[in-house]
Amino acid sequence: MSDLSTRHCQPLEGHAAMTADEVQRHLAAAPGWALVDGAIEKRFEFADYHRTIAFVNALAWIAHREDHHPDLLVGYARCTVRFNTHSVGGISINDFICAARVDALLA
Repeated sequence: MSDLSTRHCQPLEGHAAMTADEVQRHLAAAPGWALVDGAIEKRFEFADYHRTIAFVNALAWIAHREDHHPDLLVGYARCTVRFNTHSVGGISINDFICAARVDALLA
């Protein structure tokens, strides 16, 4: 998925969501990400709250720049990140681009 981390999200209004096979193929190249209730999701764990919030802030910058915003569940030493694309009614390549960029934060 590393090549996706260099790509940028594109507007997808009017496009179809990925098929189940396409999602599974991309998930196979995205360690730790899973399909959960119509979104791709990954839980990140940290040593403390300060590191968790630093991650959230860096992720927020990526989301703003890509104009593709995840749902976040933030706890003391963890953050669950969920991406899906509302404009296509499912999962799109933009979700995997952002997932790769988030993974790159911790590489």
